[in-house]
Amino acid sequence: MKNSIFLHIAIISVFSFNLYSQKARVTAADKKYENYAYVDAIKTYERVAEKGYKSVDMFKKLGNAYYFNGELDKAAKWYGELFAMAADTDLEAEYYYRYAQSLRSISENDKADEMLQKFIQKSGNDSRGKLFKENPNYLDAIKANSGRYQLEDAGINSKYSDYGTAIYSNKIIFASARDTGSLAQRKHKWTNQAFTNLYAADLGDNMTPAAPKKFDKNINSKFHEASPAFTADGKTMYFTRNNYLDGKKRKDGNDITLIKIYRASLVNDKWTNVTELPFDSDNYSTAHPALSPDGKTLYFASDMPGTLGQSDLFKVIINEDGSFGTPQNLGNTINTEGKETFPFVNDENELYFASDGHPGVGGLDVFMSKINTDGTFSEVQNVGADINSPKDDFAYLIDTKSRRGFFSSNRDGGQGYDDIYKFLETKRLICEQLLYGEITDLITKELLPDAKISLYDNQFNLISTTVSDDKGNYTFKVECGKMYNVRAEKPEYTTVEQKVTIAQTNGKTYLPITLEKSKCKVTIGDDLGKCFGIKMIYFDLDKSNIRKEAALDLEKILDVLNQNPTMKLDIRSHTDSRQTFKYNEALSERRVKSTMGWLIKNGIDSSRLTGRGYGETQLVNKCSDGVKCSEEEHQLNRRSEFIITAL
Repeated sequence: MKNSIFLHIAIISVFSFNLYSQKARVTAADKKYENYAYVDAIKTYERVAEKGYKSVDMFKKLGNAYYFNGELDKAAKWYGELFAMAADTDLEAEYYYRYAQSLRSISENDKADEMLQKFIQKSGNDSRGKLFKENPNYLDAIKANSGRYQLEDAGINSKYSDYGTAIYSNKIIFASARDTGSLAQRKHKWTNQAFTNLYAADLGDNMTPAAPKKFDKNINSKFHEASPAFTADGKTMYFTRNNYLDGKKRKDGNDITLIKIYRASLVNDKWTNVTELPFDSDNYSTAHPALSPDGKTLYFASDMPGTLGQSDLFKVIINEDGSFGTPQNLGNTINTEGKETFPFVNDENELYFASDGHPGVGGLDVFMSKINTDGTFSEVQNVGADINSPKDDFAYLIDTKSRRGFFSSNRDGGQGYDDIYKFLETKRLICEQLLYGEITDLITKELLPDAKISLYDNQFNLISTTVSDDKGNYTFKVECGKMYNVRAEKPEYTTVEQKVTIAQTNGKTYLPITLEKSKCKVTIGDDLGKCFGIKMIYFDLDKSNIRKEAALDLEKILDVLNQNPTMKLDIRSHTDSRQTFKYNEALSERRVKSTMGWLIKNGIDSSRLTGRGYGETQLVNKCSDGVKCSEEEHQLNRRSEFIITAL
């Protein structure tokens, strides 16, 4: 039975990399105006790195800055530094892919292959590295998705084939072979059952169908009709029928009558104007239409040219004048080398379909994939062993408000060849959380509106994008228990990527993101240190010797002074209050002199530098002598400032 279940109404069975368009842009040129200058932090990082200073975070920023901008040869250089430094650390899989792509650009193909192989190992089932990879634990996933439904016979089944439901005008419309008719009634030669017609049954409480009656006689013919779909206004229907119209039956080159999707209009309470769709053909089949909630897209199954397997799911745009666009294959996230059929799309942007190509429990199983805002599809999930059985299960339909619906199956225990079952979903397949946070400036803590936020899955496939509101807030709906990558970008800021793992239960996950200026606008009186997040120059305890990490920050200051030869600085050092006044004053003065001495030693004319140690005289909070404060509060007072006095 499984071989014939795909279409049911056919004379013969004939259904025989990633979105990385969102690129961060790093402005390359310094700009100067009369009373202020722009300092390009990325260029400064690059010059600092050229002097031998190393940082995993800095190399990521440099590599990404060029990769997102399409300068892959330059990205290869800094990703090379990243991998040389982080060889023993667990870098995200995406960096192996980016490095491989960058190496290709400079013809280092052997090394690129090595990186790509590591990417495949680290990334799992990623279509860029490997089209298909079996999940050895798929039965565990199906088991986890089971136990979510209450099932019962729909009450409209016969001893013949009944399947494929649609809701129209508070009725259930379905296909049935129950009309055996006279001795001359045409029968399907495979099943010895009558050809199917459409039937209708009123829906009562809890979507319980009443006794069914034949649907409109202008739709039903002497051949198969099945799987109707109706527009929201109830004035247009799409349905599947054998290649038969106006009393004429047409065949393909092999003398086979295939199937097509037809459209009909409701005029004076009668269905009329039955026409085939323009992308139908005598040489391939189209079937099982389903409409998007807004009625602007038609989904269907076909083996038309461009099909990946035995049958694929396609979509086509319905224009305002009723014409159609060009059918598009839904792609290899949905379609396999096997059979995909019976699509259904609900008002929560969930695509349900039947397939024997995705891992299941036998025959056709029902699967679901979330339709992302950019039209791509999320991971395909088996809906569980309540709906799915070792036989064929298909034609799933659900009302999202009541969580009630119907599906069809030829499972054991039914009344006929196929039967319609009704269900109540007691637990959603997808546990959802709200991922939210605000975007702020790293230094000023200012909330940043109009930042672009992109949500990626753990394989860096783009799921959705949004823009922070006027208070810097953003939100995404995400699935429980999954890991995501969040990318935030804004002009004149360095793009940031953060990884987040969502909890296993419904709720909210808070992920604030801070952005660092890639180009700082400074003027006289500003603290140049804030441009690079320099809060203090580090010295050994109670000493004035500059430590290694302090030299890295001073290299940034040195670079800016070299790039801006007329700039002058007043260097100020501050301490907390946890020593004597005199001691703190002397210590801060020694540290200022050490800082100035380092800059002078590295080529800065002493006439461009002034400085003073202020000790504990300019505390920024309450933490004076005798006041109990936390270590974090004392830290705020231990700071270094580089005040611009001339440009």
